Amino acid sequence: MPTTLTVDLSYDATLPTVHAMLTDPVFRERVCEAQGASTRSVTVGGTPLTVHIERTQPTAGVPAVAKRFVSTEVTVEQHEVWSSEAAAVLDITTTGNLASIRGNTALAESAGRTTQTVHLSIKVPIPLVGGRLEALVKDLMEKAYRAEHEVGTAYLAER
Repeated sequence: MPTTLTVDLSYDATLPTVHAMLTDPVFRERVCEAQGASTRSVTVGGTPLTVHIERTQPTAGVPAVAKRFVSTEVTVEQHEVWSSEAAAVLDITTTGNLASIRGNTALAESAGRTTQTVHLSIKVPIPLVGGRLEALVKDLMEKAYRAEHEVGTAYLAER
């Protein structure tokens, strides 16, 4: 059974402002940098609006159980399809399809404050150690979204 992750990120901004931030290539580049990406590519456009991020992350410090399955770097591809200003479907894959991460993100505004809720299902199809690796990926994804939130808070303060 896949591992699930739900993360709530709140911003002192209206929903249209947060949506504009999440679909701004400059913001996404800053997030990649904050997440420690050694290389990155961000593309935004199309109908429906699509955000595609490809980044390479160093794997230094990963537990021994994971080192058997990754090299010194892992490539992460994140694909978001926004059906409206308030909702997107997420599909995140890693080098060699080691982890499959699918889910959605939703924006909800109340009194000028917007909360982004991210729901993810994480699957690592490796017998015996898949569950342990899913827990590791869950932790890494939560840290990645916390870094994104820090960048987002600073980004919105500049506006």
